Amino acid sequence: MKADRTDDPQRQMLRERLESILITTEKAKSWHDEAERLRDLVNQDGYVPIRTRLASEDLDFLAGARAELLRLSELGIRLLDLHQPRDAGGITSDTAHPILRCRSCMWRWPCPTFRAMTESFGPGTDPSLPTAPS
Repeated sequence: MKADRTDDPQRQMLRERLESILITTEKAKSWHDEAERLRDLVNQDGYVPIRTRLASEDLDFLAGARAELLRLSELGIRLLDLHQPRDAGGITSDTAHPILRCRSCMWRWPCPTFRAMTESFGPGTDPSLPTAPS
């Protein structure tokens, strides 16, 4: 009888941290619509003099949002640096479009990691962001 393979503790800790960030983020309310309305209220000093009610979940989210977003952005850039195409070196009849593989994981390009990043952060995922040129 084989013993069940336990998950790597470092991987499990990272997964729990990411799930914690996700839960905290989901509990906080979105400020997207409010930010649009508040933008018109910016005074000459560059501030919006408002009073608002914040739930404890909103405060928890706001307290760590900047640091979490910085870490997430750094992770994305590091993953993008790791997962990039390279010529697979195979023989092809179309020399203008050689077969490409991921430099890191060696999957056929685009690799699953790059596709997942594109689905999450690529053009068309957020209507407020500019799209890539065609």
